[in-house]
Amino acid sequence: MLFQSTRHSGAAGAGTSGFAQALLKGLAPDGGLFVPQQWPVHEPRELCAQIGLPPDRFLTAAGLARIGALLLAPLVAGSELAPALPQITAEAFSFPAPLVALDGDGRLQVLELFHGPTAAFKDFGARFLAACMSRLRRPGQRPLNILVATSGDTGGAVAAAFHRRSGMTVSVLFPQGLVSPTQEHQLTCWGDNVNSFAVRGTFDDCQRMVKAAFMDRQLNERFELSSANSINLGRLLPQAVYYAAASLQGWSEHGEPVSFVVPSGNLGNSVAGLWARRLGMPIGEFVLAHNLNRTVPDYLQSGAFEPRPSVATLASAMDVGNPSNLERLRALYPDLTQLRAVISADWVTDEQIRARIRSGFEEYGQVWCPHTATAAEVYGRLAPARRRAGRWVLVATAHPAKFREIVEPLIGRPVTVPASLARLFELPAQVTPIAADMEALRQALDEATDGGRS
Repeated sequence: MLFQSTRHSGAAGAGTSGFAQALLKGLAPDGGLFVPQQWPVHEPRELCAQIGLPPDRFLTAAGLARIGALLLAPLVAGSELAPALPQITAEAFSFPAPLVALDGDGRLQVLELFHGPTAAFKDFGARFLAACMSRLRRPGQRPLNILVATSGDTGGAVAAAFHRRSGMTVSVLFPQGLVSPTQEHQLTCWGDNVNSFAVRGTFDDCQRMVKAAFMDRQLNERFELSSANSINLGRLLPQAVYYAAASLQGWSEHGEPVSFVVPSGNLGNSVAGLWARRLGMPIGEFVLAHNLNRTVPDYLQSGAFEPRPSVATLASAMDVGNPSNLERLRALYPDLTQLRAVISADWVTDEQIRARIRSGFEEYGQVWCPHTATAAEVYGRLAPARRRAGRWVLVATAHPAKFREIVEPLIGRPVTVPASLARLFELPAQVTPIAADMEALRQALDEATDGGRS
């Protein structure tokens, strides 16, 4: 299997990379994002037979690891990582992603993706990427510096996945003052081979700096660079696995495709689900739920893509005004009419998020983070006939304990903190503030390296 840039326009084979090379590069040489050159298609019935587990175990750790190895095998074919894929997925998918029914007949469920080490869906992709990269390192190579821009959850998941792995350094860039206190501590408590930079700007500034770093001659002469954002293929492909598992479980048990409502920001999670659909999974609709950063809903409505500065909201991990993975979305569906037939999108305000957190607790006994509440609010706006016609899954992307300051006053009770998060709160923070420009990033990386932390 070969991967090519979303900006690929040359002869067949030009500018293509195998899976391992695409993963290490992070960004394609022309600045585009890697996508599969071909799309293998799985037949759901055959795939379920190969899994060898009952459907109600598809979303256990063992089920996810097994489905991951089967689903991704054609995409990793020919790579040096192919023989180790079952071990990689077992290492990455070491925790479950349970479905929780919200109604009596199971036509509305919540897919809980927050049972990993840092209580966010990013744990799946970050652990897969770390497992792959650690197997690609060779003695005597320059240390690999993994750059990651984060609006909240990505940086913590990547830091946890790569912490103390030999030969690799993580450099986390996050917008100063624009993540929750819990998230910030998760980004800055690691030390050792993890550098945390608080950028005086927005997430879009952080993302711009990471992309520019790959094109920067000085940094590339000094460091071997890679990315752990969803621009990296190794982050996105494993996220397709839980969509595959959830849809296969619903299809096996009820004979119907499953539709998803996805909290959306940089579009990595949404594209991963659409990739699962392209790989043959029994998935119906995708509805993207955005906060006040409405670039994508506006694009689908008007047909004009107009990136804009990001706006700070309660659902901070989705505060993205210029989503990178829209490039992959448009590569998958170049025709806007075709894209509109597959996905729809809506946006909500902070006050509507607050109201949905309250009502989710009152109606269902569910405690939701602001991002999950965004998905629940958008689902609630769908026409009743549309809701009744399908089996729907709300994608819960983060544990509410990461947003205690927001959630607890709304539900009137404390939020239980998972043990994995409680342990991190005991560690001291280590963070370096920097300006939102490349010179500041060059200097910060040099100082971190010279200081011995890299």
